[in-house]
Amino acid sequence: MGPTQTDTSDAAAWASALDVPEEAVELYRRCDVIDLHIDSFIWSRILGYDLRARHRWTPTGRRYLGQVDIPRALDANLTGGMWSITTNPFRPASARRRAFTKNLTRLKSVLDSDDRVSRVRNVAEYRAARAEGRHGAFIAIQGGNALSAVSDLDLCQGDVVRITLVHMTTSAWGETSSPFNRLSRIRGLTDLGREFVTGCNEKRILVDLAHISPQGFWDAVEVHDPSQPLIVTHTGVNAVKQIWRNLDDDQIRAVADSGGCVGVILHELFLGGDPPTVEDFADHVEHLANVGGADLPAIGTDLDGMVTPPSDLRGHAHLPRLVAVLLRRGWDTDRIRKVLAGNALRTISALRG
Repeated sequence: MGPTQTDTSDAAAWASALDVPEEAVELYRRCDVIDLHIDSFIWSRILGYDLRARHRWTPTGRRYLGQVDIPRALDANLTGGMWSITTNPFRPASARRRAFTKNLTRLKSVLDSDDRVSRVRNVAEYRAARAEGRHGAFIAIQGGNALSAVSDLDLCQGDVVRITLVHMTTSAWGETSSPFNRLSRIRGLTDLGREFVTGCNEKRILVDLAHISPQGFWDAVEVHDPSQPLIVTHTGVNAVKQIWRNLDDDQIRAVADSGGCVGVILHELFLGGDPPTVEDFADHVEHLANVGGADLPAIGTDLDGMVTPPSDLRGHAHLPRLVAVLLRRGWDTDRIRKVLAGNALRTISALRG
């Protein structure tokens, strides 16, 4: 089998392959499992990567791409996920509106053409999909500059569940956290960025504060409708690994106070550890719970988003290892269910039903 292939057809075989207690696999199989950030569609656009086909091998091994497809997601009991349309930051602003419309149509077509998947916009639709044994696919945007104006939010047509305000580059909306963009004079959110947050609130689209600079984070918190939850879909925490991409404890509390959730990213650079392992991933989860409460931590892998996951947590089929670690640390079933999907679903439901 390829680098992210695991036999999941039988609980005992799955547990044996991962070297975890069968109890961990059985618990995992009974749970909903939601990934708040899957970036595989970018490779569909660039390389023609077929999300509907099972991919067994890529030249990059466990790194960067070829980490997720619909068959392997289903094998791994990934009951739902946010499938992201990622913005090309080098595309001229004048062309982004047209590109986004094209990409939204294309992603919807891919998801709608697979009878194992239901495209969903809220938790009620997700529950209906699950009742039919289907994966519930939410659509998201990474990089709000996919849209050239606040009025372009109308293009989302209710299909887009969340928008990451910025990505790896500073845009007209505001400043990225990336250290590679320090030549920009923009700091925090711009006035347009503030209007964009308000527009997302009005459209009941989750405002995702992954990738944004610290000042931009707090600018967004200030203007954001306090009755709506905030979300950070794929990040780590500075208390475990100090780095430009991760959240400090004040930011963690701000998201928790809004009733939102924070997804832990599956990228070695942001996890820490030498080498990073599932234990380090669990450290981030546990710190979120300790600071923001049990209703805060979630999973946002960023698989296929140019990430290198730990060697023992290479894909969704390895997530029972996280369950095993949390059980060993004394976590009860309810808290584990919240991490795997409960907190993500509660956050979406609070905004969209």
